[in-house]
Amino acid sequence: MAAWRPALPGPESAGGAGSGPEWARPLLPLALAGSERGLTPGSAPVGGPGVGGYPPPRSQPDAPFNSVPRGGEGCNLSNDPPIEPGSGTKLPPGTGSRTEAGAGESLASAAAVVLDEKAVERALTRIAHEILERNPDPDQLYLVGVPNGGVPLARRIAAHLQEIAGHPVVVGILDTTLYRDDLLQTGSRPRLRRTEMPSAVDDRVVILVDDVASTGRTIRAAMDALMDFGRPRSVQVVALVDRGHRELPIKIDYVGKNIPTHRDDRVKLRRTDGEGSLEVVLFHGEGGEGV
Repeated sequence: MAAWRPALPGPESAGGAGSGPEWARPLLPLALAGSERGLTPGSAPVGGPGVGGYPPPRSQPDAPFNSVPRGGEGCNLSNDPPIEPGSGTKLPPGTGSRTEAGAGESLASAAAVVLDEKAVERALTRIAHEILERNPDPDQLYLVGVPNGGVPLARRIAAHLQEIAGHPVVVGILDTTLYRDDLLQTGSRPRLRRTEMPSAVDDRVVILVDDVASTGRTIRAAMDALMDFGRPRSVQVVALVDRGHRELPIKIDYVGKNIPTHRDDRVKLRRTDGEGSLEVVLFHGEGGEGV
């Protein structure tokens, strides 16, 4: 029995593209096949660019895999038109642009003065009276200011104590930088500040003065640093502002004002002019500092 063979088209149908079964049609030149499929020279064939004599598309500069900055800063990842500032629509994080005037207005609205100069002065006067009520002998008092904000506050309290009791009070400055418990975590060389202790603190009532009390770690560091200057009879703590969020069992004996805050808020004592006027400002959501 003869082997079966498919019937091939004859010479008369060799030029006809539609004669014979589909599987038996002769292979046409790629250019002719492209014209039959409706493709014109210069368009991309099915086989991809640069195949069959068609020119490849224009080369584009190489770009990294993810050229968008980390977090999408300054890039609009959607096809929506950019939102203009002042249109009443909230800008999503990392998109759009802010003018300098708009940024200044945002910062101004985020800050709130919680104690002005008069309120600070009233609070320090009251604290001076409370100190003398608890410690009748002003000769035993030793005020120690914790840089930076505690130094001007300690000097003001000492002036009020002298005015009320008629006796000068010793004032010292104690830097707590080397006694902080986060030196190994920061990994940077700390900037040391000035320490001025006129005398030893043996058998004295030492009053540590700080501007803002929060976690209690700065007060803890101040107590450790204080022990290098002697053995005080007792240690008391003054804070102009207590914002809470305590992480150590530190008690504030004299408080100017208790201010409820979020952990991300920041409370700062700052000068308002060159004459020494002070005020306490609350910044919402700017990263709280562990103090």
